[in-house]
Amino acid sequence: MELGIKGKKAIIAGGSAGMGKESALALAREGVEVCISARGEARLQAAAREIAQATGVRVVPVVADHGTPEGRARLLAACPEPDILVITCSPPRFLQSYLDPEPDEWMSALSTTLLGPVELMRATVGGMAKRGFGRVVNIGTIAAKRPHESRLLSGPPRAALCNYTAAISSGLAKSNVAINNILPGMFDTAAMQQRFETQSKENGTTYKQEEDKWIAQVGIPALKLGDAKDVGALCALLCSQYASFIIGQSIVIDGGQLFSTF
Repeated sequence: MELGIKGKKAIIAGGSAGMGKESALALAREGVEVCISARGEARLQAAAREIAQATGVRVVPVVADHGTPEGRARLLAACPEPDILVITCSPPRFLQSYLDPEPDEWMSALSTTLLGPVELMRATVGGMAKRGFGRVVNIGTIAAKRPHESRLLSGPPRAALCNYTAAISSGLAKSNVAINNILPGMFDTAAMQQRFETQSKENGTTYKQEEDKWIAQVGIPALKLGDAKDVGALCALLCSQYASFIIGQSIVIDGGQLFSTF
């Protein structure tokens, strides 16, 4: 399917691995020039080479933490007028209790998952509106809509981000700027793989047993973890010319775990 975004320019903040990398790859396959950022240089450079080789599209890697003013400035200097902005990050740690995080950890989580995205949007959506095309996709977490104590560092900041994007999206829609959020559930990520490997060693079980136990524990009707490629494909669709009527939405992709009518 031709998504009508060939030749556009995109920033993917947090694009060196997982859902961010798959989103960058999906956009590059559509002919979008991508600028990807991450804090770790080695993995970022490897991701940039892989995407460029797979698609033939120009990929610009930028070592930057979008949760800091310096990181955002570096990213925007590399791509000052993006048509597309995709923002994600590695999720904060799982908590045992609401008492676990100290104020500095809260501030770190807020900087990366709320303030960074807000500032990147504030710096770019005005230009998108003037040029008559813009797409913003924040890749968050189902915990924004389905609160859980273990995900306090992730859910509340992302819920605030969903509120913010919904609030600003209606005023920008008339200029063909569409801002939306993707809320993934449990996916087969590096963090989950490490979790299952550690638990299998501690419990004397297999990786598959720990994975199946987790799926049953959290209650995923699809009986599997999600594939990051699916998030990338959904992100590309939300960045396409066909998404101009999808405004301020938070779209759940979780294998049926959040069971509700709306």
